[in-house]
Amino acid sequence: MQRRSGPTLLVAMLCLAGSSPEAGKPGDPGGKETRTAYLAGGCFWCVEADLEKLEGVLEVVSGYAGGKEANPTYKQVSSGRTGHLEAVKVVFDPARISYGQILDAFWRHIDPTDAGGQFVDRGRQYRTAIFYVDEEQHRVALESRRQLAESGLFKQPIATEILPFTGFYEAEDYHQDYYRNNPIRYRLYRFNSGRDAFLEKHWKKFAGSLTGEPAAGGETAVRKADPFWTAPVPPKDVLKQRLTELEYRVTQEDATEPPFRNRYWDNKKDGIYVDVVSGEPLFSSRDKFDSGTGWPSFTRPLEPANIVEKEDRSHFMRRTEVRSRHANSHLGHVFKDGPPPTGLRYCINSAALRFVPKERLEAEGYRQYLRLFE
Repeated sequence: MQRRSGPTLLVAMLCLAGSSPEAGKPGDPGGKETRTAYLAGGCFWCVEADLEKLEGVLEVVSGYAGGKEANPTYKQVSSGRTGHLEAVKVVFDPARISYGQILDAFWRHIDPTDAGGQFVDRGRQYRTAIFYVDEEQHRVALESRRQLAESGLFKQPIATEILPFTGFYEAEDYHQDYYRNNPIRYRLYRFNSGRDAFLEKHWKKFAGSLTGEPAAGGETAVRKADPFWTAPVPPKDVLKQRLTELEYRVTQEDATEPPFRNRYWDNKKDGIYVDVVSGEPLFSSRDKFDSGTGWPSFTRPLEPANIVEKEDRSHFMRRTEVRSRHANSHLGHVFKDGPPPTGLRYCINSAALRFVPKERLEAEGYRQYLRLFE
């Protein structure tokens, strides 16, 4: 998406052209004839991410719509007192995708029966709405909602409002393309929000159209969410800013931290150890033991699929290096001198790990591991 210098009010008169063809001007996405849709579907990070994947969508901008407060901030909108909803502006090429097809995709990424918010986000600022800019959009939106209500997909009434467009204010820069710029945090939020679990349950088996048009191209199908720790790893210049100097040297340059002078060698709390870069789960406190070496030691990994073992002939020795699969972080080495039941000793650098205590497992997206400590 294109960056803006600050919040911009698009008054209703100017945006009437959003649904009727207009010639692309310098600075328009692709310089093409475009149309515009305004939609509210709860968290705008998620709606932006979902709709940007549609073929024919040129740009999606996160912002605020539906209220009377001029130039609102995120803090003001999230208070629920401005009347604004978190919304997105969708600029599209009408030769490649229709307004009806965009609405069809929009329905498949929300809970249209929830009048009090969306998933984990509660409050009227997170409710769903379609803002129409002319009578044609109004007609298509009403028909689309009617088709959804009659489809039998939901037992509850459809709560999504269809409202006249009155203006749109772009959200702060840090909200734009949030799913690209903060992939780990975005995946963690989305995983815990309940959005994808709902979509999987209610939309997976529905292959029809709510508008009578073919489904839009691109990633419109509902799929089970990938774990947040499989998000792309940031480039090394970003990692240098996010990690401590020791964390960077260990995970990216295969360094070894000092024994007995590291944060987890004698940690005895219940919880799991995850990759400090990606968050992928690696080891459990249930498998940790005191090896006397001064480094955290484990008899086995918590998730073997997240561990990669490689031959290491550095320092004139022959050892087996241990790395994380998704982040490719250097973790340490594994030796065959451990206790039962495996006889293995995974000797791991504390600097490559982040400890998540059992009390924080659910909040941080690791609910499935609570069973280990029951």
